[in-house]
Order: sequence, then structure tokens, then C-alpha cells
Amino acid sequence: MFSPSLRLRWHWLPWALGCLVAPVAALAQQGVPSGAVVAEELRQQAVALEHGEGVARDPVQAAALYCRSARLGDAQAQYNLGWMYANGRGVPRNDTTAAFFFHAAAEQGLAVAQRMLRVVGGLGAEVPDCMRPPLIAPSLSAVATPGVDYQRIAPRKIFELVLKMAPQYQVEPQLALAIIAAESNFNSQALSPKNAQGLMQLIPETSERFNVKNPYDPAQNLRGGLTYLRWLLAYFEGDVALVAAAYNAGEGKVERYRGVPPYLETRAYVQRVLRAVGAAVHPFDRKITRPSPALQNIRTALARK
Repeated sequence: MFSPSLRLRWHWLPWALGCLVAPVAALAQQGVPSGAVVAEELRQQAVALEHGEGVARDPVQAAALYCRSARLGDAQAQYNLGWMYANGRGVPRNDTTAAFFFHAAAEQGLAVAQRMLRVVGGLGAEVPDCMRPPLIAPSLSAVATPGVDYQRIAPRKIFELVLKMAPQYQVEPQLALAIIAAESNFNSQALSPKNAQGLMQLIPETSERFNVKNPYDPAQNLRGGLTYLRWLLAYFEGDVALVAAAYNAGEGKVERYRGVPPYLETRAYVQRVLRAVGAAVHPFDRKITRPSPALQNIRTALARK
């Protein structure tokens, strides 16, 4: 698919992208989530192996490390691995697999990945084997103690409103509070660059879906967010990681990636919610909606790890 001139034009990009990042220690000092630090370290190792920088060149091992980093949500690792598949360097050439990785990187804002996605063509439905997600935090399945005391840090009126309303929607208050903390830090007037509004950061489509007239009114916003959480809990059968990921990135992304999407932001979000809730499973009402058609595929992917 690529002409020799096109291959030559792009051959330096993975190295260039790898050199643009800050050192791992600097990331840690800046408070970057630990998953991002691990992903960064894996990518740096992969760059060295791919180009023989201080170590023997080993593109096969480089691809394996890139994929581990990509699964953690590193957009540049996703791009670099997409380039390797697009050019058959260290891995069998596969434009569909290349498109998968370019697409993931493009969704995280990497413009060069979007351009390469147009070169290799459309996105396939299959998730590459190395991207089948592991359990996010298996040790949490046995934890029954919430990790955050929101009574101490949440505004009293908001805390009491959540305690009153959440049970009405079959949502544990701790889960609702964890979502609010992650979304708006309890700011009822919060507005995101993507026009998400209020305590639970409802986008206009969600407000309309759940008949929220004023998303900046705490009670209305909570009603919309709790209704959505109740639906997500039924759709993903009480899996807190998948519910949190869907709330952050959308249920379609969870289904496409067969688990928590490989975005740094979403993975950090899910970890934060899991730690705050202190449990991996939440009760749900099967009468609310049928489970996700992709749920069995997600469970199969998780069981394989």
C-alpha cells in the first residue's frame, strides 16, 4: 500500500515521537498517574530496542513492549506500533491492525495518527490479541471498605443530597460520590471544554436523554447522572470498572475495546473510582435494560489474561 517514498518519509516518526516526551522521573514529580509513568517507561524501552539505541536492535521485543504501553493508554506507543504494522517492521504487515492502533492514538488527540489512519484505511472490529485487557484491579474484588471518606471532603449539602437520592436509583452513594468527585470535584457549576455540565458533567445529549432541564441545578443533575449510572450498572451487570469507563468514555468505546479503553485519562479515572468505591462489583437491577451484547466477549477477553 505504501510507496517507497512514503515509507521513507514516515520512517523517522516513531523515533521523533519517542524523543518528545519528558523523562519518567519528571512525569512522576508532576503527579502523572502511575499507569502513565509505567506506560512511558515501557515506550522508552521499546524505542531503544526498535532503533538499537544503547541496546541490540530487536524490533520483535520492541513491538511487544509497545503493545504493553499501548494497552495502558500511551498514545505515542499506539502510534509507533501502528507504524510498525503499517510497514511490516518486526511484525507481519497488517493495515487493519495498524488502523486499530492509529485510531486509538487519534482518539487521544495525536494528529499524526489521524493522518496515518487515512493512509491505511478503515478500522476493523477485531481487537489485537496483545490489547485484550487484563483485569484493572483484581485485588479489589475482595475489598469491602470504601477508600475515600466523602463525608469529610464533600460539601455537606451535596453529600446529604446524594445520600438521599442515590438509593432511589439503586446506586450506592459511595459510587455516585466517586463519580462526582472525578467529574466535577463537587462543583455544581462546572463546565468542561466538551460542554459537560454540572456535578456529574452531563453532556447535552445525556441531559436530553434523561429529561434534565437545568444541568446546573444539583438535584436535576444528580437525577440525570444517577439514572444513567443505574442504566450502566444493568448494561454492564454491575462491573464497576466497566461502568466507570463507560461513564467517562462512553459505553460504545468499552464495547469496541472489550474492556476499559486504552486511554490514559480513562484508565486513571477508572482506577480512581475503584479505589474510592473499594469494590469491583455493584448490585444492579436486571429489569432496567438488557446487558451489553458485547459483555460476554469482554468477559472472555478478561478470562484469557
